[in-house]
Amino acid sequence: MPASTQPANQPAPQTEAPAPVRRLRRAERREQILTAATSLDDIAAQAGISRAILYRHFDSKTDLYRAVLDRACARLASAVGTRDFTADSVDALVGAAAEDPDGFRLLFRHAAREPEFRAEMDRFHNAMVTVARRELAAMIPDSSWARWAARLAPTVAVEAVMAWLEAGQPDRERAAQRIGLALDGIIKAAQPLTR
Repeated sequence: MPASTQPANQPAPQTEAPAPVRRLRRAERREQILTAATSLDDIAAQAGISRAILYRHFDSKTDLYRAVLDRACARLASAVGTRDFTADSVDALVGAAAEDPDGFRLLFRHAAREPEFRAEMDRFHNAMVTVARRELAAMIPDSSWARWAARLAPTVAVEAVMAWLEAGQPDRERAAQRIGLALDGIIKAAQPLTR
């Protein structure tokens, strides 16, 4: 009988108390979420292959993740280059992000947050800073401010491209020019100030 129609003199039916929930450690809960979100079976199904074929190529999800990360790094390096920063570098960065937005996000958002990939992503970022430092040293006379700009410029470039992706990739033809203006602001800020 529903509680609202039950006579006032009868006690309410007893319900069982919910079973206690075991609290998982953070790492266990995270793994539980990742397993539920993307199992190797799901990946195999999405790729249209069997799990056995997937395991012939990758030993684990970590192995697969590393391969995807390596491919994204290689594509970006191929598009942008690794030795010099030129006037075309920002346009190449925007183009690489537009061509593979998920790979770009993986590199610059997700991989850096994963402990097993953090050192690798730090090396990748440091390589960008080294290239920027070499280029900016000729434009910024004070070496301390040149180092400051070299650390800031790659971060601003990547975050600007990321924001551009999240905004729906507006004005593709002039996106690199707009991002270049932000980078010019860093260079200008690092120049000697006049009173």
